[in-house]
Amino acid sequence: MNNQQRPIFLDIPKLGSKMSITAKISILHRISGVLMFLAIPLVLCLFHRSLTSPEFYHAVYHVAKFPIMKLVYLVLIWAIMHHMCAGIRFLFLDIHVGIEKISARKSAYWVMIISLLLTVLLGILTW
Repeated sequence: MNNQQRPIFLDIPKLGSKMSITAKISILHRISGVLMFLAIPLVLCLFHRSLTSPEFYHAVYHVAKFPIMKLVYLVLIWAIMHHMCAGIRFLFLDIHVGIEKISARKSAYWVMIISLLLTVLLGILTW
């Protein structure tokens, strides 16, 4: 017999459906942090160029009205809101507040609800 180690197929959607809400919140917290980190150079470049050139400001202003850019804004708004809400939750967990299984699950649901509500509210204001 050949005892080779064979690769294991990870069915990500199936794994995701079995994860608890607290695990999903943790993963989304990391994803939102990466999105914000990757957006920093773009945002800083656009901000700098828009302050130095009135023509560039008007060009960026007109591009910002495109629906695809508004979807990008919504994703970034979600990233900021989710990262902030989950970060507050993790700060409380760090000081041992809400570490019981039931309260941790409730706070994870609240993070999801509040971050989505804030995203919708800010999205309406920017649309």
